[in-house]
Amino acid sequence: MSAIPPHRNQSDSVSAKPLQKGKQTRAVILDSALSLASQMGLEGLSIGALAEVAQMSKSGVFAHFGSREELQIAVIREYHHRFEEEVFFPAMREPRGVPRLRALFERWVRRVSVEVDSGCIYISGAVEFDDRPGPVRDALVEMVRAWHHAMQRAIRIAIEDGQLKADTDADQMLFEMHGLILALHHDARLMRTPGALQRAQRGFERVVNFYLIDPLTTAQRKSRH
Repeated sequence: MSAIPPHRNQSDSVSAKPLQKGKQTRAVILDSALSLASQMGLEGLSIGALAEVAQMSKSGVFAHFGSREELQIAVIREYHHRFEEEVFFPAMREPRGVPRLRALFERWVRRVSVEVDSGCIYISGAVEFDDRPGPVRDALVEMVRAWHHAMQRAIRIAIEDGQLKADTDADQMLFEMHGLILALHHDARLMRTPGALQRAQRGFERVVNFYLIDPLTTAQRKSRH
C-alpha cells in the first residue's frame, strides 16, 4: 500500500467545509432537541419549538430534519447512542459474568438518578407511544430491545461461566431488573421518595443472590471430582 497521501485539489477542500459545518450544525440541533425532549417528551418536539431553543430559523432546522417524525426518530437514536457511551461500553470493560452484569445495572441506575430532574426518553417515550403504531414507536422499540438484548447476553454469559444457576431464566431476571429501574424512576421522579436509589440497589442484590451459585456449594462439587 502506498504511503503517499492521495492528491486533493482546492475544490475538494472547499466542498468538504460546508459538509463538516452541516454535521456540526446538525449535532447542535440534536443536542437542543434532546434537551427539549427530556423536559417535554418526544411529543413536545416540533420544528418551531426547536428553532426557538436552538436560536435558528425554522427553515434552517427543517433543512436538517425534513419532518417532525424524522426529528423524533433522530432524537431517539441520539439518546440511545449516549446511553451506550455512558452505560454499556464502560460496563463492558468489567470482567465477564456477574461483575459485568452488576456494572451494567449500576450504570443504568446512575443514569436514571441523573435523569430524575429531566426524564428518561425510554420511559416517557413508552408512555407516549405504547399504543401509537408507526415509525417513531418502531424506533423506540428497536433501541430498547437492543439494550435488553445486551442485558440478556450478559446474564447468559454469567450462566455459561458458572456464576449464575444453570436454570436461571435470563428473561425473568431481566424483567425483575427492569422492574427495579421503573420503580426507581417512579419513586424518585414522581413521588420524590427518599432512599429510592438505595432501595433499587438493594433490590438488585436480592435478585442476583437469588440466582447466584453458592461458592461453597461449587467448591464442594469440585472437591468430589
